[in-house]
Amino acid sequence: MGTALATLLACGALAGAALAGAAPASGAQRAEEIAPGVEYRAFDLDGAGGVTRAHLLSVDLADRHVRVGLLHPGAVAARRTVSGMADAQGAVAGVNGDFFNISEAQHPGVEATGAAVGPEITGGHPLKAAVPRGQRFGPPLPPGTTAEDVIGVGADRTARLDRLRLVGSVDTPEGELRLGGLNQYALGEGSVGAYTSEWGGTSRARATCGTDTRRAAPCSGDTYEVTVRGGQVVATAGRPGSGPIAAGTTVLVGREAGARRLRRLFRGEPVTVRRRLVAASSGDPLVFAVGGFPVVRHGAPLPGLDGTVSTVRTAVGIARGGHRLLLLALDGASRYRRGLTVAELAAELRRLGATDGFNLDGGGSSTLVTRERGEGWVDVRNHPSRGAERAVANGVGVFSVS
Repeated sequence: MGTALATLLACGALAGAALAGAAPASGAQRAEEIAPGVEYRAFDLDGAGGVTRAHLLSVDLADRHVRVGLLHPGAVAARRTVSGMADAQGAVAGVNGDFFNISEAQHPGVEATGAAVGPEITGGHPLKAAVPRGQRFGPPLPPGTTAEDVIGVGADRTARLDRLRLVGSVDTPEGELRLGGLNQYALGEGSVGAYTSEWGGTSRARATCGTDTRRAAPCSGDTYEVTVRGGQVVATAGRPGSGPIAAGTTVLVGREAGARRLRRLFRGEPVTVRRRLVAASSGDPLVFAVGGFPVVRHGAPLPGLDGTVSTVRTAVGIARGGHRLLLLALDGASRYRRGLTVAELAAELRRLGATDGFNLDGGGSSTLVTRERGEGWVDVRNHPSRGAERAVANGVGVFSVS
């Protein structure tokens, strides 16, 4: 491929902290310590579209003074810039996260929610589950991957790729309903989804638009909504509503067969909603997780990765047996904007020492921030491709722990 790669070998005292296996790169900068266990470096590399600039954070998860967590705008159905989220949460560094519901041009009158495509976990608590594959925003998924794929960190402080599946039920006097969604901007056809206070005040109407295979399909005309509080039905409505959901309250939204089942419920009837995200692996419970899609597994690129479309990208690599994270964001300045293909991105992650790699949202969303010691705010280290930061659904935050 002729790629000029970044050297992560630092001089003097930084040499021991550098990653092994990286070849020299043009324009490489000396590693800069952002905080204990966190280093930043920028370097140039060659892709099929030309020279691009990469910005890299190396995070030592074995250092007890470092923690990685979800950058979040305060509600699932909301957006905020990476710098705004990092400042609000006190992060020392971070990158943008998952693809998200960015527009609704195909559904006039329906509000784009800003909610992420894949699952989210923060502090061990599940915020949302994945939308149906056909309802995704972002490039086509590589073969063998799903919208449920995540990169996360377990309670053992080890990073890993995993898959999070929603398991839930709605217990009613007439029997049990399978729960088909949790705080999602799109529900599967014929399903029932649960919405909590963490969703925010954005309209839930988008949840009943599109189909499992076609995001732009018309909104369903067969919908129903039930509000549950204190273990019983307190309200019903013929269509999804909007506005904040009170703490301790769950709003059930149904479409087609799910709507017909919800219409059998009446005020005062007992209802219990149960939900959890179940990891496909047997590893420690994830305390942090964000969606996207895998590009490298067990040291090898996934088959079928696109090698034709070059663009600005953000990605995460896992190295040293899950004890180091590599947060990579490309630069969007005009002379670098051609970026990399997904296949090239996977190759770069491998050569930087990653045994597993995960692609996040890119293009105008790609952002990497760091905070200088003693400062109360972060700086954007790359150049967002649209000239300014884009508000996004979530991000990967790096935090210093005393």
